[in-house]
Amino acid sequence: MTAESLRGKVALIGIAESDLGLVAPGLTHFDLVGQATARACRDAGISKDEIDGFFCASSYLPFATLDMAEYLGIRPRYSDSSNMGGSSFVSHLLHAAAAIEAGLCTTALIAYGSTQRSDGGRLVSPTKLLPWEDAYRPRYPVSMYALAASRHMHEYGTTREQLAEVAVAARAWAQLNPKAFTYGKGPLTAEEILSSQMISYPLTSKDCCLVTDGGGAVILTSAERARERHAKPAYLLGAGEAHWHRSMSQMPDLTTTAAADSGRRAFEMAGLKPSDVDVVEVYDAFTINTILFLEDLGFCGKGEGGAFVSGGRIAPGGELAVNTNGGGLSYCHPGMYGIFLIIEAVRQLRGEAGERQQADTRVALVNGNGGVLSSQATALLGTEETLG
Repeated sequence: MTAESLRGKVALIGIAESDLGLVAPGLTHFDLVGQATARACRDAGISKDEIDGFFCASSYLPFATLDMAEYLGIRPRYSDSSNMGGSSFVSHLLHAAAAIEAGLCTTALIAYGSTQRSDGGRLVSPTKLLPWEDAYRPRYPVSMYALAASRHMHEYGTTREQLAEVAVAARAWAQLNPKAFTYGKGPLTAEEILSSQMISYPLTSKDCCLVTDGGGAVILTSAERARERHAKPAYLLGAGEAHWHRSMSQMPDLTTTAAADSGRRAFEMAGLKPSDVDVVEVYDAFTINTILFLEDLGFCGKGEGGAFVSGGRIAPGGELAVNTNGGGLSYCHPGMYGIFLIIEAVRQLRGEAGERQQADTRVALVNGNGGVLSSQATALLGTEETLG
């Protein structure tokens, strides 16, 4: 089995979110996974008893697949609890594809849930800093992303106004998504972002992601079974993962992420290039993320990201549809966001995204991020027309 041999062999047939926003007290992160899983099974047209592969990551549970499978009442014959932070679920797409193709399971569930907002906004990923970082008392993780933003501004002339353009676009998309936490709250202006509370220079509170509750579930099976079960399956065309560091002080270059590797691997497996992509869903925990990932994934040159996102280019009606659900900045962000990238990408490929639907969407890219720009996982998903 090679990466290229997996192209188009596995399809996504079920997707769903749990209730989002502020959903507890009364509900636990287990309950949110249960909600999302039940809804994804209905979407896929299957019983949960058909699930025999389980992929789960959690910051609450050291034995995520064991605890969550017990709660869900499933007995998988293949399990994977690989945890690379928020990128885990995009990584799980590749792992699930390999397991299905190898005959280790037939129907795989990827799931996640968190009650971060109801828990008072506490980090779902407690981290002990290295001694040489801890001495400077950074505010984890925002200070680390602020370092990347500052370095990008220093090296390439990126401006705070260009960072703000990312949040402005995300809010505009969220106004087209009734499930978004900020839906109905109106547009966000660059002036509001620049004048909001400074958290860690150059990032203000509006440059930072939301803190919400939420869960998600994705169900995959072989392409052959998918055609029997679902009218519009989305196919995994390519995927790749990479990590170069864990701690920010060990990041080789503050302006370049491992998405340069994960993206290259995903494009090579899919036999595609950035110009083939119709919709882009990237992990926007902070405004600098979107700029870095668009550069590293090849949508613009290194150092050109600030100019690239300006002038509404990634907003509704712009040249490139980016984070069409509103992203982590304006839709939801329950600690780990990666699974929601997949859900929105599939909706776009199916033509089920309502007002924010992009015409003739055939290829969608998702890029998950974990830690402090530490782990990257990229996947390319497509409609049946892309399989030829």
